[in-house]
Amino acid sequence: MEIKILGTGCPNCKMLEKLVKEVVEEHEINAKVTMVQDIMEIMSYQVMSTPALVINEQVKVKGRVPKRDELLKLLTAQS
Repeated sequence: MEIKILGTGCPNCKMLEKLVKEVVEEHEINAKVTMVQDIMEIMSYQVMSTPALVINEQVKVKGRVPKRDELLKLLTAQS
């Protein structure tokens, strides 16, 4: 699974990155997590508000940090 966090480095973007990495590690989810800060690449996903969560090239969450249980559901549904 490929997970991308889209964001320019704001506190919420960093919080989402940290939360995703924690959930992936805790639940032993096989995933590659990357942070995308390039504004042109972020815009290619048609995301206007960050942070955004992209799983396997599909935007799942944008403009907010999901709660841990919501994030786990999103990640386990994809694996």
